[in-house]
Amino acid sequence: MSENTSENTEQTTQPTTLEVGQKAPEFSLQNADGNTVSLSDYKGKKVIVYFYPKADTPGCTTEACDFRDSLTELNGQDVEVLGISPDQPEALKKFTEKYELTFPLLSDADKSVMTAYGAFGEKKNYGKVVQGVIRSTFVVDEQGNIELAKYNVKATGHVARIIKELDK
Repeated sequence: MSENTSENTEQTTQPTTLEVGQKAPEFSLQNADGNTVSLSDYKGKKVIVYFYPKADTPGCTTEACDFRDSLTELNGQDVEVLGISPDQPEALKKFTEKYELTFPLLSDADKSVMTAYGAFGEKKNYGKVVQGVIRSTFVVDEQGNIELAKYNVKATGHVARIIKELDK
């Protein structure tokens, strides 16, 4: 029996990406306290939805603390922030308390919301191609449409770049 590696066994794992102007995929997820938060709760407001791999890791902590430290400025522009990761609510609660995060973190344990936003799929991690969370940020406008879609963002300095884009 010979192996045939040329058969079409390759599965597409590249995520579908969202474009500016598209309707943002609706979601309802549990927050750190176990309460359900939905995107529709923010109808009529601009909301930043950002996806990160894991609570309390260096890059994710940097990004979350940047959002925390910029929240007054963002809220002053009538912009809310939601962070989404595959962590369980208990882990989100510890992360929120440890770093005094003042915006909701949501649990997408089955990664269905991440997949809908194109924030889960193939990525490079230390030179290897792996399946995982693609650090991504979206601005959803008051009507629920994608105003800004950024994939493969860097944790450091990212929030300042988003604020500049919002000021345009």
